[in-house]
Amino acid sequence: MPDFTSHLYVFILAAFLGLEVIRRVSPLLHTPLMSLTNAISAISVIAAIELAGAAGEKHTTLSIVLGTTAVAAASTNVIGGFMITDRMLKMFKKRKP
Repeated sequence: MPDFTSHLYVFILAAFLGLEVIRRVSPLLHTPLMSLTNAISAISVIAAIELAGAAGEKHTTLSIVLGTTAVAAASTNVIGGFMITDRMLKMFKKRKP
């Protein structure tokens, strides 16, 4: 299974790189970065929907279950990200007297 191990290796490297990049972001840039990650997660939702809805010889029950789980996780990430971004932007609005 060299294909699985190479995919696992790329996943681990991407997770480590993502953690390091996010850790070094200043608080001032957090809101624009959150909007960008929401857009990336939305792309992940589309890919996960395609994987979860695919049927045929190549797709197993495991891939459909993992695709459905990915849809739920990415959708939660997008919705939560927009809620947090909206809350942060409300902090900068002037209050009416």
